[in-house]
Amino acid sequence: MEKHHAETYALVDHVHDYPEYPGLKHPMEHFKDYLHSIGMTQLTIGIDGDGYSSPKGYRGPKLSELLDNHYTSVYGLVEELRSVKSKNEVELIKESCRWANLAHSLLVKYSNAGKTEVEIETQATAEATLAMIETLGKGYLPNGSPAHAFYRGQIGPHSAFPHSQNQNLVLKRGYNVISQAAAHVWGYISELERTMFVEEVSKEQERYFNHMKTAQEIAFDAIKPGVKASAVDIAVQNYFKEEGISHLSLHHTGHALGLVHTHEAPFFDTGDATVLEAGMVFSVEPGLFVQGLGGFRHSDTILITDEGMDMLTYYPRDLESLIIT
Repeated sequence: MEKHHAETYALVDHVHDYPEYPGLKHPMEHFKDYLHSIGMTQLTIGIDGDGYSSPKGYRGPKLSELLDNHYTSVYGLVEELRSVKSKNEVELIKESCRWANLAHSLLVKYSNAGKTEVEIETQATAEATLAMIETLGKGYLPNGSPAHAFYRGQIGPHSAFPHSQNQNLVLKRGYNVISQAAAHVWGYISELERTMFVEEVSKEQERYFNHMKTAQEIAFDAIKPGVKASAVDIAVQNYFKEEGISHLSLHHTGHALGLVHTHEAPFFDTGDATVLEAGMVFSVEPGLFVQGLGGFRHSDTILITDEGMDMLTYYPRDLESLIIT
């Protein structure tokens, strides 16, 4: 079905297709027969997965159940190859950051108490997308979504869910909200999030905001080539422990990003021993989530350099700049 598509865009020497799933002949049977036809049934095969996973109703045999070959797992190899970005890749991510910044600025522009998140997001995303297309021209290929910004349901007390869904909630005075903005540029993406407040901020909200912002700055200071990814998360978690708020931290400090998806390995996580290298790109997003009050999380895209790190996103991070009036 997608043979012509793959031949047009994929950097591969050969595309072997099958009609459709499930079909009278299972796709894995097609693959088995193809390997037979090219004499690969007695050779060692490198695979990143022993068959297909089970989303969207897929069922079927594993490759190892159909062939007696010896297999070498190359699982994760592609992510490893993608982890250090080239100069061109970094420039595309920087371009993504510029359009994410515009989309976020427009999200703030259209955010007012009494408006719904769908209304706000639609206006901001449409305007940012049109500006992006007009500026970059007809040759621009998103390979994803153009400039967009949204709240993802993280409005008021609902923002205490770290990964919510759009609920078309209404912004109300005194609510804290968590925004998100991004833009695909030839398949490359960045991540920008801000904790903001509608018209006013309480002392309790300010306290958690300051803890979150301090934790992010601790993470920035810990990032440098040659250290383990885990060290960044450990530094943040130690701060939360010292302040007695560890129970409000529900996820790790960040993750790699770049091509197509916003989440890639390695991770700023206590269990990730990957050694950081110059050229890696990460989100930095420690968060605090207080049930009944809301969530507090900034996310910035950073580039690891020979000396430390460079911030690629640049929307203001201070409290005064993040009060929606």
